[in-house]
Amino acid sequence: SGERRERVPPPGGWPRCPVCSQIQKLCDRVASSTLLDDRRDAVRALKSLSKASYRLEVGIQAMEHLIHVLQTDRSDSEIIGYALDTLYNVISNDLEEEEQEENLPKQVDDLGSQFTEIFIKQQENVTLLLTLVEEFDFHVRWPGVKLLTSLLKQQGPQVQQIILVSPMGVSRLMDLLADSREVIRNDGVLLLQQLTKSNAAIQKIVAFENAFERLLDIITEEGNSDGGIVVEDCLLLLQNLLKNNNSNQNFFKEGSYIQRMKPWFEVGDDNCGWSAQKVTNLHLMLQLVRVLVSPTNPPGATSSCQKAMFHCGLLQQLCTILMATGVPADILTETINTVSEVIRGCQMNQDYFASVNAPSNPPRPAIVVLLMSMVNERQPFVLRCAVLYCFQCFLYKNQKGQGEIVSTLLPSTIDATGNSVSAGQLLCGGLFSTDSLSNWCAAVALAHALQENATLKEQLLRVQLATSIGNPPVSLLQQCTNILSQGSKVQTRVGLLMLLCTWLSNCSIAVTHFLHNPANVPFLTGQIAENLGEEEQLVQGLCALLLGISIYYNDNSLENYRKEKLKQLIEKRIGRENFIEKLGFISKHELYSRAAQKPQPSFSSPDHMMFDHEFTKLVKELEGVISKAIYKSSEEDKKEEEVKKTLEQHDNIVTHYKKVIREQDQELEELKQRVNTLTSQNEQLQATVTQQVSQIQQHKDQYNLLKVQLGKDTQHHNSHSDTFQMNGIQVEEVSKLKEELEEWKNKHELLQGQLRDKDSVIEKLKSSQLEMGTAEPSSQTNKSGGLEHNNELQKELEMLRTQVQLQSAEISKLQLENQKLQVMNTSADPVLGDGGAAAANGSDLEGRLQQEIKELKSEVKALSEEKESLKQHLDSSSSTVAILQDEKSKLQQEVAESKKEQDDLLVLLADQDQKLSALKIKLKDLGVPVEDEDDIESGDQGDEDEDGDEEEQD
Repeated sequence: SGERRERVPPPGGWPRCPVCSQIQKLCDRVASSTLLDDRRDAVRALKSLSKASYRLEVGIQAMEHLIHVLQTDRSDSEIIGYALDTLYNVISNDLEEEEQEENLPKQVDDLGSQFTEIFIKQQENVTLLLTLVEEFDFHVRWPGVKLLTSLLKQQGPQVQQIILVSPMGVSRLMDLLADSREVIRNDGVLLLQQLTKSNAAIQKIVAFENAFERLLDIITEEGNSDGGIVVEDCLLLLQNLLKNNNSNQNFFKEGSYIQRMKPWFEVGDDNCGWSAQKVTNLHLMLQLVRVLVSPTNPPGATSSCQKAMFHCGLLQQLCTILMATGVPADILTETINTVSEVIRGCQMNQDYFASVNAPSNPPRPAIVVLLMSMVNERQPFVLRCAVLYCFQCFLYKNQKGQGEIVSTLLPSTIDATGNSVSAGQLLCGGLFSTDSLSNWCAAVALAHALQENATLKEQLLRVQLATSIGNPPVSLLQQCTNILSQGSKVQTRVGLLMLLCTWLSNCSIAVTHFLHNPANVPFLTGQIAENLGEEEQLVQGLCALLLGISIYYNDNSLENYRKEKLKQLIEKRIGRENFIEKLGFISKHELYSRAAQKPQPSFSSPDHMMFDHEFTKLVKELEGVISKAIYKSSEEDKKEEEVKKTLEQHDNIVTHYKKVIREQDQELEELKQRVNTLTSQNEQLQATVTQQVSQIQQHKDQYNLLKVQLGKDTQHHNSHSDTFQMNGIQVEEVSKLKEELEEWKNKHELLQGQLRDKDSVIEKLKSSQLEMGTAEPSSQTNKSGGLEHNNELQKELEMLRTQVQLQSAEISKLQLENQKLQVMNTSADPVLGDGGAAAANGSDLEGRLQQEIKELKSEVKALSEEKESLKQHLDSSSSTVAILQDEKSKLQQEVAESKKEQDDLLVLLADQDQKLSALKIKLKDLGVPVEDEDDIESGDQGDEDEDGDEEEQD
């Protein structure tokens, strides 16, 4: 009775539904009919039934027959098209999704995935489909593309692997992008989207099949960001190809495709009324830029893409959108995030961003405008997060930018007029506002301005804040600790504690300033020792971290807060184990793990905004060393300090050697450049030499050819006339040379006369110097005259030398012209050898020429001898001048000594006069009569009076 009884079918079986039997009949016709028309009609009927509610029945009964049709009836495109459409209807879930939208009954089983699994079980089916996709016929290619796309949607990895191992499988599909029919091309983009999902090997093949060029062409043809959904599909495919694929990113950059992205971001003045599609397209375009410069990419690849974006003007275009009016909020937010990652860690881009001004009156820096949005609680939360990320990226590895931000807080640089708001003032305003989110954002931003910069941490200690009227200003450090102790919101306290931990880490002076306030350490120990709720545990952990930093970076300069005393305080009031446990609350927190994943601050709500990415790195670095420092003894601390000092010395030595190496590298680069320039000059000179050699060879060939032509009998007359013309030219040149020689002879005579005059002057000077030795008072005037005379002589000697040099150059020129004439004369000899009266005249002329040349040579020789004698004369005169200069210096020395002796005598006389007047006064006081004498007497009388006074004094 409790057993389950099976139902026994009636005789003849269960009754079947009429549609199922109809599908069976149609399948039989497809399988057995010999007429193509009959099979085609049956497949068309199956296609109609597969669209309706009989998808399951058609799939179960007809799939095998439809695959058989694809294999056997390739010649008829119509039946192939029907078969592909039917298989698409069976496998695809698109129709089912449409039915679900219309609230029709939902099928429980995922039919598409199951039918796909059946279809791809035989890999030959996918290979067959790839072959059909190659067909140009629209009725075959289009349904084939849709079916393959559906297969990839249902069983992506398996179908990808089959296509990958299929010969030329990916290349066949790439041809779809070149199809002139837009429907097939657009569906081909969708197919490649599914094909490239999460498969790096296929992504590389598609990229190297010129996909970037084709997709960018399609985007340009469709109107860039103003295009339709096709642009969106192309952008999604580009993201698939580039995201997390370093090879494709490098190929994209090397192919200069980044430059083609610039027109995407050209916006007009009126940015109102953007369509939803344009917003989507621009959003995807910005995301594509971020893919190329993502912080998760290798640093080298990111840096090269950042530089390319600056050089092509893409960064400038993005900054234009940033400062434009009327841009939708989500596009503005994504643009800020994009600019952030384009400038992150790239000094050149950061410097440009610092120079960008907003189009306001007066113009304000873009950074200031963005910070105003960040500390404004009325702005959207995602926008404030984006601005904070932008500010963090601007300061990342940018010590120059950090210094500029901190300098706006320092007393010497604050604008006293108050006309313009600075970045530092905005951050201080946000730090102490009533909005906890502004407090947190400002604290994190200020912490990034101090990141890994000990100099700025020390400078920030100088910042003074005016809290209220009448009260003295307090330091920024003191104000932060005051707000902490007032018990503000958890988010505010977490932000301030993160700022203080960043500020004090690796800065002993800041630790000393913090410990100098006697209220700080008791506050921290009190916070850590209490047992509070879960929300306060995070604050307790950060207080423990701050106290640990105060111990680890303590230089023991304050006697009451030395390392050992602080450790004893922890042991008494908190307990070491309890302290380490509270310190561990930070890294165990869920929000800490989220923040540690990526640099961009992304929070689902403002309440979750607790940790900064860079701060998580600091916690990871310090948590272990603080735990060890708490348990260390004083001796171990001393040893550690000694080791630190040794390491610092070692670091200094290393830095010194690095500097030396850097300088040597610079010198080496300079030498390499010099070598390169010299090599290039050498190559140029060698090229010039070879060119000249070739020209000389050409001239020789021409000369030989002329000799052959002149030797012919038919041209004797012409050759003689040419010879006479040439000899006539030589006669004219000889006459010119003679005239020039005459001129130079005259010049020589003039120079010799001048030299004789100078010799007489020198003799006179010598005699005057001998006379100068006798009369000392007149020696100084004579010396000055002699010096002036010597200077004039030296100038004239220099002029003579230059004239002689010019003369020798002219003589060498004449010698060269003489040699040329000899060469021309010898070259004319063979021509003059031809008989007749002309030959006799030529020989007479030649004799005369040779005689004149000999005379010229003798004259040139005489001139050179005269030049040598002039040189000797000049040398002797210069030696005489040197002797005179020595004597002059001796005389000057003697004059100086005599002046010194005269000065000493004058001083002695003045002293004697003073003594004499003093003695006279004393004698008068004693009543001794003293005779009055003239105040001014000769030197001998003065001496006698002085002796008489001394005798009277005795």
